[in-house]
Amino acid sequence: MTQRIRFPFCCLIRGLAFPRLLLFGVTCPSVVCCLLLPDLKGSAHLLLLSRNKSKHELGYCEAEAKLALSLDFWTLSSENLLAVLPVDPVKENYVRKVKNCIFSIAVPTPLKSRVRLVAVSKEVLEDILDLDLSVSETDDFIQLVSGEKIVSGSIPLAHRYGGHQFGIWAGQLGDGRAHLLGTYMNRQGEKWELQLKGSGKTPYSRNGDGRAVLRSSVREFLCSEAMHSLRIPTSRVASLVVSDDEVWRDQFYNGNIVKERGAVVLRVAKSWFRIGSLEILAHYGELDLLRTLLDFIIREHFPSVEVAEPNRYVDFFSVVVSETAQLIALWMSVGFAHGVCNTDNFSLLSITIDYGPFGFMEAYNPDFVPNTSDDEGRYKIGNQANIGIFNLNKLLQALNPILDPRQRQLAAQILEGYPVLYYTRFRELFKAKLGLLGETKGDDDLIAFLLHLMEKTAADFTMTFRQLSEITQSQLQELNIPQQFWALNMISKHKLFPAWVSQYLLRLKRYVLRNWMAESAVRKAERNDFSEVHFLQRVLRHPFQKHSAAEKAGYSSPTPSWAKDLKVSCSS
Repeated sequence: MTQRIRFPFCCLIRGLAFPRLLLFGVTCPSVVCCLLLPDLKGSAHLLLLSRNKSKHELGYCEAEAKLALSLDFWTLSSENLLAVLPVDPVKENYVRKVKNCIFSIAVPTPLKSRVRLVAVSKEVLEDILDLDLSVSETDDFIQLVSGEKIVSGSIPLAHRYGGHQFGIWAGQLGDGRAHLLGTYMNRQGEKWELQLKGSGKTPYSRNGDGRAVLRSSVREFLCSEAMHSLRIPTSRVASLVVSDDEVWRDQFYNGNIVKERGAVVLRVAKSWFRIGSLEILAHYGELDLLRTLLDFIIREHFPSVEVAEPNRYVDFFSVVVSETAQLIALWMSVGFAHGVCNTDNFSLLSITIDYGPFGFMEAYNPDFVPNTSDDEGRYKIGNQANIGIFNLNKLLQALNPILDPRQRQLAAQILEGYPVLYYTRFRELFKAKLGLLGETKGDDDLIAFLLHLMEKTAADFTMTFRQLSEITQSQLQELNIPQQFWALNMISKHKLFPAWVSQYLLRLKRYVLRNWMAESAVRKAERNDFSEVHFLQRVLRHPFQKHSAAEKAGYSSPTPSWAKDLKVSCSS
């Protein structure tokens, strides 16, 4: 049974030759593409660059510190994936049930009308992909990021996965409009997987057209960059292209289908494996393949887990539980609602992926739902922590067939620890937002009190905390809220706001060892009176607690009148 979190304020809170080559780990790009192209009319073409040589041939170590000025010497590789993970033996691109594999070969379908590059991330290009910004102005780059052509070394793949959607097992899902182009290893030795989204149909497209529209692509581009800047683990978007291709969408799921423009984003992540990647293998009893994929993921992405350790799957699960709790707490701290927290959208690396109908909460509302199709509010912002434990429970169910009874018990105990992990991080983040240091008994009440006031007054979530960091202590104490602090002004209209302010200001008081304090203690110590040394020791060991005697002595003010004549020495 799934455990529901109840915190004091949680509510806020076939040609046969091709597949055999792959099975033996032979993934020569030229051979692969020669086999693919005759059967893939209308698909992307291989971008053969005459000077496209390996990094080793170029003496890449010497050029390692430089950014590439063209795609001529820039390569991708699919070998690390295909040497270990099996591929669908059917190479034709039509919608079908796929079994006993991790990927299907699927080449992007080029857009029909003129393509225009409308945005790039300089940081992603330069810091992750080692490409000079000027490369984005070249035809080769636009052809690559629009899915028109494929660079040498790339074997486009569509990933097979399943998942629970809105709490119900949905069966086979998979990359229905995304193509994994390959892996790039950058100057720092980091591996990044490049994926096009909106690049055409795959065997997993179901009833979809394989396309993305400009509206959702712009939102993903902007949000992934925003989340990264907020230091929240996320996939990134390198580029956004738009065309005049007609794509029809029911934006509000109300039967009103409208014409929109087709767009493609090139997005990057350390991995695109998600909970659903494992669920589908367990569901169909493909347990050997489940072990193979898990061992690959552990070896590539979980350095703290020893791949030869018998309990490695339990250790892996422990890391995912911990990092998922951390991720959702981070979402909550910035008011982010993912919108579609299905298991097929939950990364095994605990990064934010698959931006769909997401939203940042504006007026504080625990029932905020950014997804117009979520009629029951399953994925409302205040329920995200509980959805996290639901999804992790589905992950545990996928692992159970390859765990022994003792390991299953250990994994179940790990999952039971999720609420504490989540709540601990949640408290840390919200205390930081309020500028609270150390530990004090009433901190939970202080946070819950403020959130209650915000909910009752519909105050802006983000600006409330920002304005609290900007307003002076005296303005708060006198309840003199300037007009520019409009979010705080909204809260100040609540009758309980003065009580919260008093509680907050009292909590902000802390004791530091001011020079005059040390000098006073030194003066007495020189007369063999060590009482003040001992008194200060007691006060400074608990700098955030209320000390009546210390306040009476003036220790909470800068310098009391009786201490102004002390000559303070800072020398040793």
